[in-house]
Amino acid sequence: MPILTRLWIKTALVYFILALLLGILLALDSANLVQLRLQGLFPSYVHFLTIGWITQLIMGVVFWMFPKYTQEKPRRSDRAGWVSLITLNAGLVLRLVGEPLYATTQERWAGWMMAIAALLLWVGGAAFVVNTWGRVKEK
Repeated sequence: MPILTRLWIKTALVYFILALLLGILLALDSANLVQLRLQGLFPSYVHFLTIGWITQLIMGVVFWMFPKYTQEKPRRSDRAGWVSLITLNAGLVLRLVGEPLYATTQERWAGWMMAIAALLLWVGGAAFVVNTWGRVKEK
């Protein structure tokens, strides 16, 4: 199994646990069982589940299992894979920090954090698509 596949899958598993933990904390907060002041973290919870867990798990399996691009470059570009992995996770972390800051302060710089996070997520997704596109072909 390629190192990028292992990293995508293990990172996805970490996000799965973090998302479930964040879900528990959000539920406790919304039920007023504990005052945690988790304003603005629900979107991060959704992103952790959808991009952190599901999407990265899929990306890891696709990178590993899709048909070879060529014999010389079976997975096309490891560099694009690294760009995808790094930018997706940087975007998710920045989003985790930016969401509550923007929700509580409405400061312009916090809005820019959210915009940069969205751009990083897009770059990660685009790098993955560009790298994978040529591997989707007939036998």
